[in-house]
Amino acid sequence: GRVRGANAAARRARLDAGIATGAACYRLTREARLNGVAAEEIEPRGRLVVTRAGPRSLLWRLERGQPAGSAEGAGFETSAFPWFRIDAEGRILQRNAAAAALIEGRQRFDEILADAPLRPDGVHLLAATGQAVRAITLAAGDDRRELLLLPLQGAEISGLVPDHFLEDLPVALARLEAAGRLTYANKAARQLLGDRAQPGVDIAELLEGLGRPIAERLADTVRGRALGRSEIARLTGDGPEVFLQVAFTRAVLDGATSLLAVISDATELKTLEAQFVQSQKMQAVGQLAGGVAHDFNNLLTAINGHCDLLLMRHDVADVEHGDLMQIRQNANRAAALVRQLLAFSRKQTLRPTVINLQDTLSELTHLLNRLLSDKVTLRIEHAPDLAPVRVDERQIEQVIMNLVVNARDAMPRGGEVRITTRNVRLGHDLHRDRAVILRGDYVIIEVADSGHGIPEGKLNKIFEPFFTTKQVGEGTGLGLSTAYGIVKQTGGFIFADSPPGRGAIFTIYLPAYDKGGPVAPAEEEPEVRRPRDLTGRGLVLLVEDEDPVRSFAARALRLRGYTVVEAASGEEALEILEDPALHVDIMLSDVIMPGLDGPAWVREAQKARPDAKVIFMSGYAEDAFSGGDSGVRGANFLQKPFTLNELTERVKDQLQA
Repeated sequence: GRVRGANAAARRARLDAGIATGAACYRLTREARLNGVAAEEIEPRGRLVVTRAGPRSLLWRLERGQPAGSAEGAGFETSAFPWFRIDAEGRILQRNAAAAALIEGRQRFDEILADAPLRPDGVHLLAATGQAVRAITLAAGDDRRELLLLPLQGAEISGLVPDHFLEDLPVALARLEAAGRLTYANKAARQLLGDRAQPGVDIAELLEGLGRPIAERLADTVRGRALGRSEIARLTGDGPEVFLQVAFTRAVLDGATSLLAVISDATELKTLEAQFVQSQKMQAVGQLAGGVAHDFNNLLTAINGHCDLLLMRHDVADVEHGDLMQIRQNANRAAALVRQLLAFSRKQTLRPTVINLQDTLSELTHLLNRLLSDKVTLRIEHAPDLAPVRVDERQIEQVIMNLVVNARDAMPRGGEVRITTRNVRLGHDLHRDRAVILRGDYVIIEVADSGHGIPEGKLNKIFEPFFTTKQVGEGTGLGLSTAYGIVKQTGGFIFADSPPGRGAIFTIYLPAYDKGGPVAPAEEEPEVRRPRDLTGRGLVLLVEDEDPVRSFAARALRLRGYTVVEAASGEEALEILEDPALHVDIMLSDVIMPGLDGPAWVREAQKARPDAKVIFMSGYAEDAFSGGDSGVRGANFLQKPFTLNELTERVKDQLQA
C-alpha cells in the first residue's frame, strides 16, 4: 500500500496521504486485484477508482467530475506512459512523447487498438506492437476525454483479454455487454453471424429467438438464471434460413458484468428435425389413410352387395335397372379412390407380373393422348432391348397417368410430354434425396414436360399427401403421393427434378427382372369368360362385426344354396363351434374385429376342426395383418369391396380345392 508516485492533482487532493478508511482500502485493493478495477464513492471527496496496473501495482485516482483538459486532469504530458486527449468522435487532439511512437500517421484513437472499440478502463492490444495495455480514463467531458495507457504483462492479462487468445479457436465465441451489445466476436463467430457482427451491434438485431426473444434470455443470464443452457435461434436478414444454437453465460471482465455466447450451427440439426417430424406426420397420415380405407371398404362392400341383390330382381328392361347401375358405377369410383388411399399408405394388394414396359406403354398411348389437350403432344422413346420388370401392371399404368396429367396441367399454353425408358446398371450404391438405391440393374422411366417447372421451395413437398401447387378445386393432392406409394411398394424409387427453364422431370427406378431367376406365374386372361354355375352346398360359418356386410354376405350365400351360420365376433364363433354336431365346411371371417381378430379365433378353431376351409376378408391389404402371415393353414384372402359373384365364386373355389 505504499505510494510510489503521485501527480500534482493527486498531491493537491492529498490522495498520497490516504483519503479512504482501512476497510475501504482493503475492499478496493482486493476487488481490483481480482477483477482488474474497483470503485467506491468517498463522500464528499468524489469517486475513488482503483485499477490494477502491474504485478504489484495499483493505480488510484479520484474522479470529481472535472472537465477534460482542466488543471485537475493535467500532469501526464511528460509521463513515461502513453497519454492521449481525444474528442467525442475519437480523433486525437493531443498526445505526449510516449504516445507519439504508437500513432504512425493514425488520426483516430481506435486505429491504435488492435481490438477496437475502446472499452473504458478495459484491457486492449496495441496495433503497432501487440502489447497489452489498460486504457484508463483520467478525465471525461461531453466533447473531450483524456486516456492513459498502462502496459501489462502476460500474467496480468490472463483472463482479462480473452479476445486475443480465442480469435483462431474453432469454436464460435462472442462477448456482449449486459445490455446485449456486441463487444467482440472471434473469427468462427463472425463466419456464422455474418458481416453485420460488428462491435456495438445489438445481438437481438442479428438473432431471432424461436421460443423466447433474445432480450429475455439476456436478462435471465444477467440475473444468473439458465446459465449455459443452449437454445435455438434463427439468423435474421436475407438469404437462406440459418439456425444457430446459442448458449449464454455471465462473466466479470474489466470490472463489469459481461455475457459470453457460445454459438454453433444448428441448421443441419433443424433440417433433420424437420425431416423427422415430417416422416412422423407422413406415417400418421398413412395409418389414417389405411384406417379410412378399411372403413370405406366395409361401406362399399355393403353398398355393392345390396345393389347386386337388387339387380338380381330387376332385368335390363326395368326402370330401376339404370338407377341401380348408376349406384354401382359410383360405388366402383369410390372403390378406386380408396385404392388410391391404400396406395399412398402402401397397404394396397399388388398382383405383380413380369411385363415389358414397351408393350404396356404402347397399349396406354391411346388413353394418354385422350388425357392430353390439343396443345400438348406426347412423345414416347424406348431404349432397345428394354429389360422386363415385375410390377402390378394396372398400378404402374396409374402412376404414368398421374404424372402425365400433372405434366399437362403444368403447360396451359401447350408443350410436349416426353416419356423415355432405358436400362441402367449401378456399379455402386446411389445416394439421392435421403434414399439409397442399391447397386444392380434397373429400368428407368422418365416423364418430362416443358412447363413452368416446380419452385425450389416446394420440390421437397410434392409427394406429401394433399399437397398441390394447383388452384383450389383443381387437384386433390393425392396423385403424386399415390404414385410414390405404388412405386415404393413395388420396390422402386421415384425422384423429381426441376432444372431452371426446363420444366419438371420425374424419374422412376424399377428393379430389372432377373431372367435367370424363378419365373413368376402370369395372370390368366381368358379371351372369353363363360358363365359359371356358382351354386353350391355346404355350411358356412360367417363371422363379421359389421352388420350390413354380414347381412349381405349371408343373403348372397343362401341364395346360392349354402347354409349360413352367422356370428358377430370371434368369441361368438368359438361358442357356436362348441356344438360337436355342427359340421362346418368353410369359415368365412373378417380380419380386424373387436376382441379376438380373425386369425386368432380361426387358429383356436382349427385345433378341433382342422379340415374346415378358411377365407379371410378385409378392407386392408392381404399383408396388412400379422406381417402377411396369419398363421392359419390353407387360408385364402378376399379383398373388400367384393361383389356377390366374387364372394360366391371364392367360396365355391375354396370348397372344391
